[in-house]
Amino acid sequence: MESKNNKVNSQVLLIISVVASFFNPMMGAAVNIALPKISSEFNLNAVSLSWIAMAFLLASAIALVPFGKIADIYGRKKIFIIGNLIVAIASFFCAVSFSGSTLIASRVLQGIGSAMVFGTTMAIVTSAFPTQKRGRIIGINVTAVYLGLSIAPLLGGYLTQAVGWRSIFYLMVLVALMTAILMFVFVKREWKSDFKEGFDLKGSIIYGFSITGLIYGFSKLPDLNAVVITAFGAICFVFFIKTELKVKFPVVNIHLFRNNPTFAFSNLAAMINYAATFAISFLLSLFLQYTKGFSPRSAGMILITQPIVMALFASVSGRLSDKYDPRILSSIGMSVIVIGLAFLIFLSPATPILYIIFCLIIVGIGFGIFSSPNTNAIMSSVDNTYLGIASATVSTMRTIGQMFSMGIAALSIHAFIGEAKISHSNIGLFVNSTQIVFIVFTLLCIVGVFASLAGRKTGKLIKI
Repeated sequence: MESKNNKVNSQVLLIISVVASFFNPMMGAAVNIALPKISSEFNLNAVSLSWIAMAFLLASAIALVPFGKIADIYGRKKIFIIGNLIVAIASFFCAVSFSGSTLIASRVLQGIGSAMVFGTTMAIVTSAFPTQKRGRIIGINVTAVYLGLSIAPLLGGYLTQAVGWRSIFYLMVLVALMTAILMFVFVKREWKSDFKEGFDLKGSIIYGFSITGLIYGFSKLPDLNAVVITAFGAICFVFFIKTELKVKFPVVNIHLFRNNPTFAFSNLAAMINYAATFAISFLLSLFLQYTKGFSPRSAGMILITQPIVMALFASVSGRLSDKYDPRILSSIGMSVIVIGLAFLIFLSPATPILYIIFCLIIVGIGFGIFSSPNTNAIMSSVDNTYLGIASATVSTMRTIGQMFSMGIAALSIHAFIGEAKISHSNIGLFVNSTQIVFIVFTLLCIVGVFASLAGRKTGKLIKI
């Protein structure tokens, strides 16, 4: 009877994880389409506008690893539910924001809640299903993410035009509450480590300072103060690593990176991949609306191309990663992304829409092939004891990558148009800034191809 109940719980759990994987990224990406409207209402320049996305990502990057460890100690389901409740509260604050500053502050709280959700989702579903089905389950969840991203531009554009951008956040409130209730009512089982250990508060604080310094400072370069902040973040990060090597129960087990090359290089590949791709929708959303004069809904219809293609390929690549070396599949995906990014370098005001759609299709194919096998390689390379921190690490690499992606975009835009708002008078400079960004992204992905291939073939769980 217990086995049957566990089986039922596993299927219900899969549905809940798919709902979370579908709606959370959908709601987050929908905000990108609304940025020009938010800019108009709050009179924000391009750099300030980018911080609506970056504040969320920075908070997530800081919170993911500590809450992944807390979830391992106190229970992954518990943290998942609390995270959804925080997302609901923060989304309400976003919806009633009266200035750009209050919206950005609310996005910080939203990022913390999201970190609690995404830092535990993959660990929970990985724990609930047998190893031989891991790639398929991961593929289903990754597909749900991309389906959410597929609908996001269309939904965001429609809501922004028909009801207003605040409606996006109100919808987030309902979805987060629904997900928390489903998990609390229908999933009775809890997942956590078999042995008790303490929480590394000191390491978590140092980690937070290091990530904040690196990301915030990088986004403000080449300002002198930004150089100092970035250097401070780098020093904190070195200190963090030294501290973690001495602590009995570290928030991040550095040995997972030192002794497990598959774990280390696959995480590096994930970070590079997101660093080179995340800002694509941000840049093209601005490009289509400011340069081409498209409405939010029309821009969303074009941007929907990439995530639809991602969804089509992610589930298939997940299944294939159960049979074939995930590193090879990930490298193939990254190579395809390089081609798509290289084509986007030639973006100009005269670029046909079909050319942009073609580029998005190529990037979508590559991303779909890369993501599921890469996640499977990481999650399959560690013992069950470390699934929570492994899941959080995957999410952290993704978030740091996204953060650097937005940082690169913000840095380039700032270098070309400064603190000015995007307008007809500087649209040429804005386009030049996007071309530079895509050159940097292409070079990053070339490095990522080799990172995907490094390490050794997965299939054996490594216990540290």
